[in-house]
Amino acid sequence: MEQGERIKQIRTSLGLTLEKFGDRLGVTKVAISNIEKGNRNLTEQMTKAICREFNVDYMWLTTGEGEMFVATDDDFQARIDQIMFGQDESRKNLFKMMIDMSDEDIHALERILKNISSFYENQNKED
Repeated sequence: MEQGERIKQIRTSLGLTLEKFGDRLGVTKVAISNIEKGNRNLTEQMTKAICREFNVDYMWLTTGEGEMFVATDDDFQARIDQIMFGQDESRKNLFKMMIDMSDEDIHALERILKNISSFYENQNKED
């Protein structure tokens, strides 16, 4: 996938028109359209502006590797709030339990989860 296609993917995943996307970057919809179509290349300045404005991962935008968006602490906090104020008691209880765990317990849990993950990765390779 070319950079122009990745720009279009960002814009459409955010539900923005060419005009609204361009407005947030200080350029016209024609400029964005030309980038998406491959008629114009992205400048380094524009690349950085897109990453900053839309929380896009720089490596993904420039090479296509990794995830499109960078997770922010605000996103993480919002997701925790949804869980804590939601109806899923099991998820709430997991957070409550982890608050009271010692550092040693957290490290042990991390090792267990890594072992489980490795086990299933190996199972999938064998299948």
